[in-house]
Amino acid sequence: MKFTGFDTLVGNRLSLRGRRVLLRQLVDSDYETWRAVRLRCRDWLLPWEPRPSGTMIPADDWYNYRARLSTRQRESQQGTGYGFGIFLDDVFAGEVTISSIQRGPFQSGYIGYWIDREFAGQGLAPEAACVVMQFAFEVLGLHRIEIAIVPRNAASRRVAEKLLLRDEGTAVRFLEINGIWEDHVRYAMTAEEWVYLKQSMIRWLPVQ
Repeated sequence: MKFTGFDTLVGNRLSLRGRRVLLRQLVDSDYETWRAVRLRCRDWLLPWEPRPSGTMIPADDWYNYRARLSTRQRESQQGTGYGFGIFLDDVFAGEVTISSIQRGPFQSGYIGYWIDREFAGQGLAPEAACVVMQFAFEVLGLHRIEIAIVPRNAASRRVAEKLLLRDEGTAVRFLEINGIWEDHVRYAMTAEEWVYLKQSMIRWLPVQ
């Protein structure tokens, strides 16, 4: 099955294309590159990643990587979430996910992303998130997507603003980050908004 702008299956893995980036589900052979980036960017990433109080920082080892892949594969099969590596010219540059997908009367999901510090400021995070938004609205048929961001995370908030998401206000003590219940600014977009705002983000989407 083929969707405009999407490679639905590459090596039995879902992949999506942007104007510059390729988003594809990670595989075993991506481990060494993924681990190298995670270790090099640990101090850049850990302050923003959810982790309950008393929980050890997860090791970026083979066992935990395989567990992550298994979880992502199970979520994909169940339709509750999809995770992708971000690749630029075949170089791994980060990850983007759509998770906590709810059907029924909600038809919603959350988008999250992180980028290698060496690629920061090049517009890869908004492009990757925009491609996932298109996937969410036009392929999955969701009605609403949301991105929740710690208020002081200025770089991540700039991504949400570039994507023209609405600032719906701050959720107090919304998520536990490194043992602290952090406030989060909630950004959102609905399918109705996507229809007319998509044209303002066309520079990130594949050429039709």
